[in-house]
Amino acid sequence: MQADWWWGLAGGLMIGAAAGVYLLLNGRILGASGIVGGLVDGTGRDNAAERLWFLAGVVLVPVLLLPLYDSVATHATSNVVLLVASGLLVGIGTRLANGCTSGHGVCGISRFSLRGIVATAFYLLGGGLALVIGRHVLGVI
Repeated sequence: MQADWWWGLAGGLMIGAAAGVYLLLNGRILGASGIVGGLVDGTGRDNAAERLWFLAGVVLVPVLLLPLYDSVATHATSNVVLLVASGLLVGIGTRLANGCTSGHGVCGISRFSLRGIVATAFYLLGGGLALVIGRHVLGVI
């Protein structure tokens, strides 16, 4: 039985729980790109320790879960240039949209935020368009 969807469910539950805890403890919406962006541009100096702890958790939790799985098939391309370009485009997109999937998609939609719903619709459409162009037009994916 193919049970890979369990990992997506577990990840979604963890992101949702993290967003809820962050809101309850800090009174602010969890937006991963905003947390990183505040460290990069210096606007988050007043709570830099909190931001660094969050990022440490993002890195360390998957490492702690390694004993639970043997391997993960990401189906990511081995083209390093494409991976770097994709990461840069995602970063630029999150800055242009003033948020990312955790801020708009998880927290925005759950609060019925029109801005979050619209942003989520557009980045899903953009991702689909990028896939169609990358796979069917350019053949790089």
